[in-house]
Amino acid sequence: MAEKPVVAAKAPIVLELEPGEYWWCACGRSKSQPWCDGSHKGTGLEPMKLDITEKKKVALCACKHTGHAPLCDGSHRTV
Repeated sequence: MAEKPVVAAKAPIVLELEPGEYWWCACGRSKSQPWCDGSHKGTGLEPMKLDITEKKKVALCACKHTGHAPLCDGSHRTV
């Protein structure tokens, strides 16, 4: 059974991303939030791939409880 994710922050991380492949940290343990650094090993949690096709601003979930991973849905207000 997977461990529960750690709340990395109670606000989204807003970034302007260039086109490319990114790996969003779903466990909350990464030291390089919002990106995966492998800290999830042994937790049963896995990072989520995010493909960006054109430069754009995104609000990435940092509380790790969003229903629209990896994007923020406001869940940080209730954790």
